[in-house]
Amino acid sequence: MLNLLREKLNSFFTAVGEATLLTLQAVWFLVRKPPKLEHIVQQIAYIGAETLPVVLVTSFFSGGVIVVETYSTFHRFNAEYLLGAVVALSMARELGPVLTALMVVARVGSAMTAQIGTMKITEQIDALRVLAVNPVRYLVSPRLFASTVSLPLLTIVADVVGIFGGWFVAVKLFGVNDYLFWQKMKDIVELYDFLGGLYKATVFGFLIAAVSCYFGFATTGGTQGVGRATTSAVVVASMLVLIVDYFLSALIY
Repeated sequence: MLNLLREKLNSFFTAVGEATLLTLQAVWFLVRKPPKLEHIVQQIAYIGAETLPVVLVTSFFSGGVIVVETYSTFHRFNAEYLLGAVVALSMARELGPVLTALMVVARVGSAMTAQIGTMKITEQIDALRVLAVNPVRYLVSPRLFASTVSLPLLTIVADVVGIFGGWFVAVKLFGVNDYLFWQKMKDIVELYDFLGGLYKATVFGFLIAAVSCYFGFATTGGTQGVGRATTSAVVVASMLVLIVDYFLSALIY
């Protein structure tokens, strides 16, 4: 039992060390020898623009469900006019960055791992080395940069759409006063609430790309290994988003 625990811990710390070195190497290339602009733009389009419809739908209904869950409680105290502030704070501080990150993990993180893992088992990464192309600079650096940049942009959209989703449910369905909805939001919510969420989103984007690319490079065992690596990447990245979110919330707010 003790030996098994020792082996598990050894494997865990080895994986953490390898992922850290891979990420640091990718960051070093971004600073000293950036990848081609077309590769970065391609990844930003894939991670950001193509994920936008998913984020729009998710955030709109998230804002609406906040109102549905809180309206009855606020109505007891005739405080329905505070719903705008509640929706804005919830989206800006928590739901905007976290839900966006989880959607990106599900859609993009899994694809990153599958793409790089497939290249690994078909020896395309070895072929890049033979052609004197550094695979970390070519595969990891553009994804790392694009994910770090795209997550805050997607979060801005998620915050705005989520607030309008809450406004639609509160004002159009529950009859809350339109003026008070927006006025109390402006009185209570500060710019720092939104900036804190963007700080979170930047960290989440970096973590998602780092974890997904590492599991892609660590893929072994043929096509079944690609499936295992993809599943592991999604689970680990999702857990890291939620764990890091707690510490960032305690640090920022």
